[in-house]
Amino acid sequence: MTQIGNSGLRIRLAQLNYKIGDFEGNTAKMAQSLFEAKADGIDLVVFSELATSGYCPDDLLDYAHFAERCEQALDAVAQCCFGIAAIVGSVQINPEPHGRRLINSAAFLAQGRIQESVSKTLLPSYDVFSEHRYFEPAQDTKIVEYKGVKLGLAICEDLWDIYNDFQYRISPGQRLKDLGAEIIINPSASPFQLGKQSLRNRVFAGQLNRFGLPVLYVNQVGFHTELLFDGASRAVGHGGQVLVQLPFFEEASADVQLNFGLLTTESQLGLPLEMDDIPLLHRALVFALQDYFRKMGFQKATLGASGGIDSAVVQCLAVEALGAENVTVLLMPSEFSSDHSVSDAVALSENLGNEYKKLDIAPIYNTLLQQLEPVFGDSPFGLAEENLQARTRGLLLMATSNKTGAILLNTSNKSELAVGYSTLYGDLCGSLSLLGDVYKQQVYALAHYINRENEIIPEHIITKAPSAELRPGQKDSDSLPDYSILDEIIRKYVEDQQGAQEIIADGYDPNMVNKVLQLINGAEYKRYQAPPIVRVSKKSFGKGRRMPLVAQY
Repeated sequence: MTQIGNSGLRIRLAQLNYKIGDFEGNTAKMAQSLFEAKADGIDLVVFSELATSGYCPDDLLDYAHFAERCEQALDAVAQCCFGIAAIVGSVQINPEPHGRRLINSAAFLAQGRIQESVSKTLLPSYDVFSEHRYFEPAQDTKIVEYKGVKLGLAICEDLWDIYNDFQYRISPGQRLKDLGAEIIINPSASPFQLGKQSLRNRVFAGQLNRFGLPVLYVNQVGFHTELLFDGASRAVGHGGQVLVQLPFFEEASADVQLNFGLLTTESQLGLPLEMDDIPLLHRALVFALQDYFRKMGFQKATLGASGGIDSAVVQCLAVEALGAENVTVLLMPSEFSSDHSVSDAVALSENLGNEYKKLDIAPIYNTLLQQLEPVFGDSPFGLAEENLQARTRGLLLMATSNKTGAILLNTSNKSELAVGYSTLYGDLCGSLSLLGDVYKQQVYALAHYINRENEIIPEHIITKAPSAELRPGQKDSDSLPDYSILDEIIRKYVEDQQGAQEIIADGYDPNMVNKVLQLINGAEYKRYQAPPIVRVSKKSFGKGRRMPLVAQY
């Protein structure tokens, strides 16, 4: 926390972690921030978008009592605003008789009550967002005057008007400037994705050039229903200079001062404006798991340790997030498992210090084969037998979870989920998919990052050929292209939304492209039944990609 001089309007950026629907907890966080800020001589505290409810409550907004509790929470925060003011993002009931029942607002609180509410103009309805489903957009914006300073409130996309909405002939930012705003305050709920920090940098630099006004951007942190919020709130002064950037993935605050339109602070805070992708991805996944467990009231985790790269990385992330004492893994070899798969998995657990148990699946698998003999008959060994092994492991993992209360973590990566290289009710079991938006090559990069100082993941796990070990000599390359090629085809199709001909035009083999796209489309029914995924890319499976289950692609 940085404190500054006594003159001018002193503003605190409050980057907090909210829980959806926890009105008491969210209100208490803001009340504590206001109490501390008042003691420090702060004039105004800025909180993020939908701070009272957490972002985004989705269809909880359809319940009348939920909106009422949002308004009650906002009134409770207002009661803390004597001798200090606050800007709080909240759900409010639309005061107008027409349109949708709710508005996404930024409320200006002072003297113990709501002095003014500014509702969001540009409601996003792309990718993971569906705000038009719930909120009525504002047709204009307005400024709020406080202690002689004209504050321009622009909620999230109202400043990020890079997504053209032709309903508006003038951007909200330009409108605020025309109204005489001396600063733009941007309460936001901006989800994390790799590469987004560069986009933010360009947006803020562009807006500063367009409007010539300093900007305060206040984001939240936390993991909510597949969406991960990274914080990285900032104050940007004239010329696009970043005066303050708060850290990624943690609660924090910082103070700035506005004097005659000039924004100043004593020191620059936080991490660099950008971090390399893999260290940032590692930090994001660890934080997501920690926050998910904390908010859900979970403590212990379990997973299947196969001696492969995916389970090894998930195990390392879980131990870092939850502590070795809270992670137990099951080693479940079959007759097709190599000796080194077991020894590698044991070595990893010994390096990490977590508990492991070995459960041989052969007796269960053979018993199931005997029971299925009237159905299977003399048919040759095939996919059914392979999947039976995966489902036996899933059964043991779920039984362990039920008996011990440890939450099962899924270990499938994005490459496998894309092409259906996973078994329903087997390796698709789990409460949360940490790697479901992480490509196979990124998994390897994470493994190298985890080993950056010491060999935690045994080198053999990283260097051996990927295999599900469900039949003799099996390798992923038997049925899939090399992951360096596969990952790029998936990325172009899923994230960049290119069709087959566009991908082929980039130099990829037509037969391979058509095969991969057929696999992706054919596996949609599996992804409908997969665990929730931590979103870290611009287009993840789940909330951000809604494809028809029955369609002619």
